[in-house]
Amino acid sequence: MKYTITGATGHLGSIVTQDMIKLVGANSVRAAVHTPAKATHLTEQGVEVVKTDYLDIETMTASFKNTDVLIYIPSKTYDVLQRVTEFENTLVAMKKANVTEIVFVSFYADQEKNPFTMSAYYGYVPRRLAGSGLKYTVIKNSLYADPLVPYLPELIERGHLIYPVGQAALSFIAQDDSAEAIANLAVKPELRHNGQVYTVTQQQNYTMAELGKIMTEVTGKPIGYAPVSVAEFAAIYAAEGDGAELGSMYQAGAMGLMDLVTTDFKKITGHDPESMNDFLAAHYQK
Repeated sequence: MKYTITGATGHLGSIVTQDMIKLVGANSVRAAVHTPAKATHLTEQGVEVVKTDYLDIETMTASFKNTDVLIYIPSKTYDVLQRVTEFENTLVAMKKANVTEIVFVSFYADQEKNPFTMSAYYGYVPRRLAGSGLKYTVIKNSLYADPLVPYLPELIERGHLIYPVGQAALSFIAQDDSAEAIANLAVKPELRHNGQVYTVTQQQNYTMAELGKIMTEVTGKPIGYAPVSVAEFAAIYAAEGDGAELGSMYQAGAMGLMDLVTTDFKKITGHDPESMNDFLAAHYQK
């Protein structure tokens, strides 16, 4: 079996790649990356590294040759049309390369009334796959817990979380857990390729007051909750290039659209995901 992973040098893709190496061996893993020079560490591990470009069908077709299962991790752009184009190109390249199975890595903010910038894209892909004739499964991530760790110094300075979600709760998953679930889906045919849709979350969701309490326990510093408006949040983080997009995501959270909790992670892996308390305690450096 040959497993091809797109975005294999990204944050999530890197972890998925290492998990796949552990599960099936480096010889069965192919890393399809935009810049092979950034993947020399994978070559040294025995992984086949190939160049691919979501906007170049011929390059994608070549990179997908002899693939049994494609693990598709989307690009990071917030341009909905480009994301759709990239995925349509992927479907064409899969057909040309005779690839019939795909694990699509998605996000749970995909409801029809969800105002998140990328909601339309995440809603479109499962419907597109349903009519594609491919064997497929979709795994939706909840919010990553990982960005909370580097955010903690700012929160300590502020003294409170500012996410504009009101009293609504949010669900999270650690990237390590997400990657483990993705890799397990790829290698367990009984769990994939029949149109299954999974959403991986921790065992509970958190209001911001509850999250602040956990952060206070972990850091030893008081962190409460004083939400700003969606517009204020977007303005605060505009300089980072994604303030408006993040604002739209938390607007969805305030509508109660991002609080889903499932047991899908345990169904896939056989064990519970890491809790928020344990995750923050393990990664926060005082």
